[in-house]
Amino acid sequence: MSFHELFQVPYYQLHEFNHAALSPMRAAADVTRLYFKNPLNPVAHTPVGRGLAAACEVFERATRRYGKPTFGFETVTISGMPVSVHEEVVWQRPFCRLIHFQRALTKPRNDPKLLIVAPMSGHYATLLRGTVEAFLPTHEVYITDWVDARQVPVSEGRFDLDDYIDYVISILHRLGGDTHVMGVCQPAVPVLAAVAVMEAAGDPYAPNSMTLMGGPIDTRESPTAVNELALSHGIDWFAKNVIMQVPFPHPGFMREVYPGFLQLSGFMSMNLDRHIMAQHDFFNHLVSGDGDSAEKHREFYDEYLAVMDLTAEFYLQTVDTVFIRQALPKGEMMHRDRPVDPSAIRNTALMTVEGEKDDISGIGQTEAAHKLCPNIPDEKRVHYMQKGAGHYGVFNGSRFRAEIAPRITDFIRSNRRPLEDATRQPPEPAKAKTSKTPPPKTAARPDPASKADTGLSAIALATPDGSADDLTRISGVGPKLYEALKSVGIFHFRQIAALSAVQLAELDERLGLRGRATRDEWIAQATKLA
Repeated sequence: MSFHELFQVPYYQLHEFNHAALSPMRAAADVTRLYFKNPLNPVAHTPVGRGLAAACEVFERATRRYGKPTFGFETVTISGMPVSVHEEVVWQRPFCRLIHFQRALTKPRNDPKLLIVAPMSGHYATLLRGTVEAFLPTHEVYITDWVDARQVPVSEGRFDLDDYIDYVISILHRLGGDTHVMGVCQPAVPVLAAVAVMEAAGDPYAPNSMTLMGGPIDTRESPTAVNELALSHGIDWFAKNVIMQVPFPHPGFMREVYPGFLQLSGFMSMNLDRHIMAQHDFFNHLVSGDGDSAEKHREFYDEYLAVMDLTAEFYLQTVDTVFIRQALPKGEMMHRDRPVDPSAIRNTALMTVEGEKDDISGIGQTEAAHKLCPNIPDEKRVHYMQKGAGHYGVFNGSRFRAEIAPRITDFIRSNRRPLEDATRQPPEPAKAKTSKTPPPKTAARPDPASKADTGLSAIALATPDGSADDLTRISGVGPKLYEALKSVGIFHFRQIAALSAVQLAELDERLGLRGRATRDEWIAQATKLA
């Protein structure tokens, strides 16, 4: 072990210490700002008072920690009438929640289901607020709300690119038929991989269409500074220099992550002069009393500066697969033990969208998906390049609303399945899996007098049959739950796969799962693992 490795500076801890050390100064600056903005204070109406208040607000905002923003939708206008919107979590795993924006419609509408897969690249899903808003009037919109890795205990296990793909497939199963998926930026690769895996397996719940927007499908096309950075350093450099452990007292204490503050530093360094000028303009707006311009600045940076940590394994696997090895366009990408073959996609329509001035995913990187999917019929594919749009403008802003969103809507509606397929739903996991995978006779040893028992005791074992299965391979089962399952006599995947609705309810009550087994689809997972 080198001297540098032995005495490596704990940068994450140092970052937390600096933030805490500035807390008194932030508080003082906030008090000073309020004092010099008080209309009863005569100095507040002078250039000196306005300047001091502005300087204090700039300092406080530049040093604060920004929490996770909210989508904040209350109503949406449909056919000229306001309709209330309610956020409902309809699927959940340790690292992601699926949010459905439920519209309180007085009459049912046959709108297509749109799954928006948000980037897991530092910012929260709320960065796509404008994207969601554009499609709410005409679609049933769902979005992946990724969880900050520093909020996930180590006991919940790992999360890598393979898990990301599994999450996308599981969500598409949850949504059922007539679903359309959209991958914005980073998710373009795992979304394409998930659809390829589903089509290769003949999965009936493969989406009707997928829209890939500003994504790094083939980073050999028009390489950007982001691509060149990855190639010039190599994966070992990233593993040694940007991976850190979450400090105490965050719930994810000791989890290895790529910190959000490092990602934010990388974002801002690409256009540092622009951000400095934005702060200068913000100060001038405050001094001059231009409230509208100042509020726009606050809204943008409240979102832009709110960042989340990524698990180390997901970040490193993504960098290596997408940016260094460029495995997908080379035909070398694997999903667990299976190759990802985009040529297997035949039924899912494909639309790609790029921005002319995108400095994150260069021109041609997203369009390359069409070359990888030669078996999609020509009438089910389209590419659109938006003039004058940068990376952010591909999925938000006036050009997106006026030029891009309407084209996507037309593309989705032209690739819907017949009504009888649109209303289908995935089978109930417990019933479907139980009928296909009946428990072996050795899995249950009930007393002859208790043959009518339908509870957990009917499948419980005093000891494992041979070697116990590693139940932590089920997403959502950590070491603590593993021990709890053993305590009630469950040692094997086949036992979980064979759970009836009654047994599942009893397991939920005895272990205090609060619906976790159903949300995480333990039965479906265990059936595959068995």
